[in-house]
Amino acid sequence: MDFMTGLKRTDYCGNLRISDVGREVTVAGWVQRQRDLGALIFIDLRDRTGILQLAFDESTDREIFDKAFSARNEFVLMAKGTVRERSSKNTEIPTGEIELEVTDLRVLSKSETPPFEIIENCPTSELTRLKYRYLDLRRPDLQKNIILRHKVSKVTRDYFDENGFIEIETPILIRSTPEGARDFLVPSRIHQGTFYALPQSPQLYKQLSMVAGFDRYMQIARCFRDEDLRADRQPEFTQIDLEMSFVDVEDILGIVEGYIKRLFNEVIDVDIPTPLPRLTYAEAMNRYGSDKPDTRYGMELYDLTDTVKGCGFGVFTGAIENGGSVRGITAKNAVSTLTRKEIDKLTEFVKGIGAKGLAWARLNEDGSVASSFAKFLTEEENAALLKAAGAEKGDVVLIVADTKNSSVLSVLGSLRQEVAKKLDIIDRSKFNFLWITEFPFFDWDEDLGQFVAMHHPFTSPMDECLPYLETDKANVRAKAYDLVLNGIELSSGSIRITNAELQQRIFKLLGLSDEEAHEKFGFLTDAFRYGAPPHGGIGLGLDRIVMQMLGCESLRDVIAFPKVQNASEPMTECPALVDSIQLDDLGIAVKTKE
Repeated sequence: MDFMTGLKRTDYCGNLRISDVGREVTVAGWVQRQRDLGALIFIDLRDRTGILQLAFDESTDREIFDKAFSARNEFVLMAKGTVRERSSKNTEIPTGEIELEVTDLRVLSKSETPPFEIIENCPTSELTRLKYRYLDLRRPDLQKNIILRHKVSKVTRDYFDENGFIEIETPILIRSTPEGARDFLVPSRIHQGTFYALPQSPQLYKQLSMVAGFDRYMQIARCFRDEDLRADRQPEFTQIDLEMSFVDVEDILGIVEGYIKRLFNEVIDVDIPTPLPRLTYAEAMNRYGSDKPDTRYGMELYDLTDTVKGCGFGVFTGAIENGGSVRGITAKNAVSTLTRKEIDKLTEFVKGIGAKGLAWARLNEDGSVASSFAKFLTEEENAALLKAAGAEKGDVVLIVADTKNSSVLSVLGSLRQEVAKKLDIIDRSKFNFLWITEFPFFDWDEDLGQFVAMHHPFTSPMDECLPYLETDKANVRAKAYDLVLNGIELSSGSIRITNAELQQRIFKLLGLSDEEAHEKFGFLTDAFRYGAPPHGGIGLGLDRIVMQMLGCESLRDVIAFPKVQNASEPMTECPALVDSIQLDDLGIAVKTKE
């Protein structure tokens, strides 16, 4: 095996061009492939910037030629030589006009045959690739993702620095204050029987930074939540965390919009028009059935309650008479795609998310109408319904009725997404940002039979809602806002409470006694006694931003070493058991489930 004595890399493989012809350079990387043509040998050498062809022929020193002959995929090489123009050019790669006429070659490391080919869009199963993630990360497409993520972090720091923000690192080992998901707990060896928690967000510390007078805080923060995984969730994730003093909602939304515009322009050369559109929570739910709607396509919800009130169809009238509603969506030009068989599948889909069923009507191109409810309505009632639905030839009308209006909206919101995927009407090239504002302050918990906090307990109610905090919880709105992109929630934030009397009211409404509130949050409320400025903030999901920029289907494609569905990491096989000595040190006995 050779060493690097006398050689030092001068250039990256993918950066060389026709303008470099005649230069003597030294490159290093991994063998993508070797082609032995007898008197000629070509090696495609790969590094993070791309591929460069190395050329060996009859004029090459015999020892060097033999090394090239023995090179195999994923060997690590360093090569010195002169850049020359290729006789047979490759237009598919940026370095395709040139090659390196090698005069010195070192084999720095040999490789066994890898378990899968290091290529873009590798067909090998994801689980296998995650087991060998260090090899998976050699693939050009994944490397591009991680490098773009680096650029996002750099632009983030630059932008907020230029706008007066101070980057402050907050603790990773904190007091447990569950925020709706389970904390990851860390046992203390020194204080046996007690636990640290890993932060779900730096919420309390960034508010204390405002009390401390830093005025504008930011952090690219690692956060942890022990919750079930989905494609857009991981147990540990990265958050672009912000807090600002002496501001209102408009100030925070404005600084974030400036950041989004700068970020997308610099990183992927996309101009995001600002100001970004806004919808209140109520508007979003009524129009899209979701508080994170995808606005890249239409198919908005409409209300048929007044139209079908008093009709002969018991499913509709029963829902209305019990305080519910009847609403629908119309899939345009969908009659050929949404066949009866497909509608049956959609019916099972909505039943799986809480609906009792799905009413439908197909308006065929020949003018005939097939419907699940037509026989229960008069000709005039059917015509009025289809008119209210905006239905024309070729369209399919899908209707949900329920005694709970919130159920109708959420089911139709999910159905809207499912239908859009089936019709393939989502424009993947668009970046549709949207602010959702004026969230409900309280949320009704069916299991508990009472209102609970929809946000953390330091979120401020809207000023006009203060008089009826105790008397009309359903209509209390919060100074809270989410940023949504293409149906994915990117961030969540709010204006905070700094008034001691109001904070005490909120704690009481959330069922926290003075003692409980002080035990959980006393260090923050005590700090507010010493001059707390009005402040608010937001946390943006960096992983999700990068995922959306790249059009990836999963966060695993933009995180170097991600977890899988069961929150484990196949490469290191964690979580793992620890030995009894460590457990004894911590004063912990492990209880196994039977």
